Amino acid sequence: MPTVSSVLVKHLARWGVTHTFGIPGKPITPLILEMDNAGIAFVLSKHEEGAGLAAAGYSFVRDGLGVAVGTAGPGGINMLTAAGQALFTHLPVLFITGSPPIRDIGKVLGQDSTMFGTDLVKMFEPVTKFSARVDRGGLLRNYLEHAMDRAFTGVRGPVHLCIPLDVLTEQIEDFDLQLPDRYPGTVASNLDMAASLLADAKRPLLLVGGALHAEQAYREIEAFAEKWALPVATTPGGKGVIRTDHPLHLGPYGLGGNANTEDYLREGVDLLIVIGSQLSDLEVPGLSPTVYPKHVLHFDFDSRFIGRALPIPTTAVLGNIRLNLQAMLKFADIELPRRELPDTLEIEPEHEPNGYLRGRQVMDVLREQLPADTIVYGDAGSHSFYAIKYFDIQVPGTFYFEEVYATMGRGIGYAVGAKFGAPDRTIACLTGDGCMLMNGTELSTSVNYDAPVLYFVANNQSIDMVDKGMERNLGRAVGTTYKVPLDAAKFGEALGARGYRCTTEEELRSAVADAIQSNQTCVIDIIMDPREIPPTMKRG
Repeated sequence: MPTVSSVLVKHLARWGVTHTFGIPGKPITPLILEMDNAGIAFVLSKHEEGAGLAAAGYSFVRDGLGVAVGTAGPGGINMLTAAGQALFTHLPVLFITGSPPIRDIGKVLGQDSTMFGTDLVKMFEPVTKFSARVDRGGLLRNYLEHAMDRAFTGVRGPVHLCIPLDVLTEQIEDFDLQLPDRYPGTVASNLDMAASLLADAKRPLLLVGGALHAEQAYREIEAFAEKWALPVATTPGGKGVIRTDHPLHLGPYGLGGNANTEDYLREGVDLLIVIGSQLSDLEVPGLSPTVYPKHVLHFDFDSRFIGRALPIPTTAVLGNIRLNLQAMLKFADIELPRRELPDTLEIEPEHEPNGYLRGRQVMDVLREQLPADTIVYGDAGSHSFYAIKYFDIQVPGTFYFEEVYATMGRGIGYAVGAKFGAPDRTIACLTGDGCMLMNGTELSTSVNYDAPVLYFVANNQSIDMVDKGMERNLGRAVGTTYKVPLDAAKFGEALGARGYRCTTEEELRSAVADAIQSNQTCVIDIIMDPREIPPTMKRG
């Protein structure tokens, strides 16, 4: 009879998992050996958080299941942050943790993961859709089936199974499970009402968010905007959903927003169509009652936050967002009112050279040098908001940023996992010196497995977004700058990567070209102006 480990690994292989990410420890060694036997590569990460983030990046780029494996006790605890990030990015990631033998439960055990030690099942509950311990082999089928149902049904997300050492080696009856349908869900019952609101709107605005990335609904949102002649603004998380040069695209709104979208709202909106966003404080900062839209049409799977952000009449369109968008395209063509887009263009003031690079300069060079289909993961910080405002999207689905959970250093791990999941794509991470100091050792994983990623480090010698926000709102900043700044180029070299230090456009342009040509893991240290005010000051 097969063991729990072999049956679990058989399913992972059948479900298309080619790589898993983690750090080994005694309680999970039977599982790692079975993965190796089955041809599933176990990628040695440098920290369990990095392993979980890499599994999420792998899931993201493959539009499928990601797997992170951590040992008992603190090994599992270290993955909690990554689980929370996967939850807010709507990614189906299976977190597997170990535990000492369940037969010894109640004794004093090293790295105990049960209720007598660090109860990993309870710890994972707030940051996953399902968390359970498999106390005996006979439970694997039911728990695995429940976990996959929760991971892939409704709003997708991470799940957790804690499997003790002796359970992993227990023999059980074999079984076969299928993954749930990729796009399950329901279509709203009030689409005719939504169509009527859209048809009557004289000055609508479509505001799109990051959930559309999880649904990969790029064609649907573009077709929806075109059918109903809707000008489009993107939230920070919605960056990358639609190409920048689309005729209906106004630009970004919220933190990193531009004057075009603000002017459009200021001149009056009668219907705000919100899709893929829950209108967080980073998405609608500074939206005052004087510029509130008259009505909100809100597409979402979850009703919890609909109508919470703005105290104005709201019509909810519930159900699977992608299916609802597809259904909206089936409504008969109707004559729409003539709608004009503003032709204003935001002009940046000129700045004198001062020995540093500035946000827009960097984004312009990166867009010029990177292939159009490069997948860029934006980390948490000012650097990503420069990208949200200035980095042009030429191919939808090539820039990813999440602004609510906002783990610092997540982009580093996401990029690592994405390269394993899409080895033929150019993968880049836009990060900062603060993020690099948190999870930067994961670039060693790229080096050790010959999975090259381009790391662009916006180095301004501080936790810049917090630094400028504290000074602007509280009068001074404390604990936000580094006395000894990070030399990211040397840091990368110490881990086996190629390192570049750039203080001018010419140096940056040359470094990016050389890094792409090298096909190696590269760290491009971009020395930013520490005094530049990032486009994040709208949030109080």
